[in-house]
Amino acid sequence: MAQQTIEQMEAELKADEGTLLGKWRAKAYDQKADRQWLQRLWNEYFAVEKDIYAKLLKNPDEVVTGTVSELADRFGISLEHMVGFLDGINESLKEANPIETMDENTVVNLGFDKERLYKNMVDAKADWLYELPEWNDIFDEETRHRLYLEQKKSGTIVKPKKIGRNDPCPCGSGKKYKFCCGRNA
Repeated sequence: MAQQTIEQMEAELKADEGTLLGKWRAKAYDQKADRQWLQRLWNEYFAVEKDIYAKLLKNPDEVVTGTVSELADRFGISLEHMVGFLDGINESLKEANPIETMDENTVVNLGFDKERLYKNMVDAKADWLYELPEWNDIFDEETRHRLYLEQKKSGTIVKPKKIGRNDPCPCGSGKKYKFCCGRNA
């Protein structure tokens, strides 16, 4: 769920338009599409995604496997939505699926790393997913809070406090910074 620039995303879309993943991305990230239509597409997808995660989190240690088509049937969703789901969960899997080259007969697995999945949901700002009640049976409140903070802090850049010219020098000499270590700065 890493952040990409629009240019990088458009380049990826052009490179794989013939694959299932390419078709999904071309549709879901189409910059020229009607905004309302795109909003409906994503709202429908998010509802499907939430339902699948709720089912997977009920048995988090079970590794669900099957072809892309079989999993779409198993979860009662379209092949297109299954491809979108596989695209989203792939970075959280213990063993990544070949999503760039898969077709409907490719065997894939949904064996996810619980902590990585939770953190990726936080990173994606998908509160409807990381707040699913099924997480309560996997991690206690303290663990969920710790994972949430770890993920939030991982993307935060902390700049050191700037030393003012008239502040005491951090070297401990007792002199003003401008007359000590700041003299050559």
